[in-house]
Amino acid sequence: MVSLPNLPHPLPGAVGLSHLSAYEWEAADGACGGSPHLHLVCTEAYVVTGGRGAVQTLSPDGYRDTPLEPGSVAWFTPGTVHRMVQGGGLRITVLMQNSGLPEAGDAVFTFPPDVLADPERYAAAASLPARTGPEAATAARKRRDLAVEGYLPLREALMAGDNGPYVEFQQAAARLVRDRVPAWRELWRAGALATAERTGAQLTALEAGDPGYLADARSYDTGPTRHGGYGMCGRREEYELPGTTLPYHGE
Repeated sequence: MVSLPNLPHPLPGAVGLSHLSAYEWEAADGACGGSPHLHLVCTEAYVVTGGRGAVQTLSPDGYRDTPLEPGSVAWFTPGTVHRMVQGGGLRITVLMQNSGLPEAGDAVFTFPPDVLADPERYAAAASLPARTGPEAATAARKRRDLAVEGYLPLREALMAGDNGPYVEFQQAAARLVRDRVPAWRELWRAGALATAERTGAQLTALEAGDPGYLADARSYDTGPTRHGGYGMCGRREEYELPGTTLPYHGE
């Protein structure tokens, strides 16, 4: 029998899963919604399950405002700044590449440059003092407002054809997370990479005429392990899966 690695059993492709109800707090520009941010190594997808809204994105292609309605799917590759905007009852299911990495700090808020330049100030601004309750709500809104404060000049410059501030933000985000990369690599190896390698081992077994690994077939189920948390974009229902997904860093 071909030997297969003894691995945890994450969701297909070792993706992260959560449900979000977009924030309804009004920001400085009059829009209601979440905290603009980017991911350094993870692609994120929104699957809209209810309500209406939009996602605003900043990328080398410029600024986009993509409408969201039930059935819409939108996704953003690493480096894309994205901001969920509430239009009324917006609710989405989030699929996140490399489960565990966003929770370990892969996501960076668009705070103003002076905050990004100081790791201690950034950490203080990004963290929440509690997981739920009024204190958490106040801190989450303050965090969102600070991210919007830094986001609006990036958007304005990009719309004017100047991508300099956007590139500088990407570079600042990369500097902030550089020391975390070794830990991220271990999470990736245990999750997404190990899942892909398991498929390779299964293909090798089938090619050798040995389907013995099918004797380990199992079904799994779970439910939300946290309701009403304060995520980057909205109130969050989380699924913590052993070996991959961790509680959000700083929340």
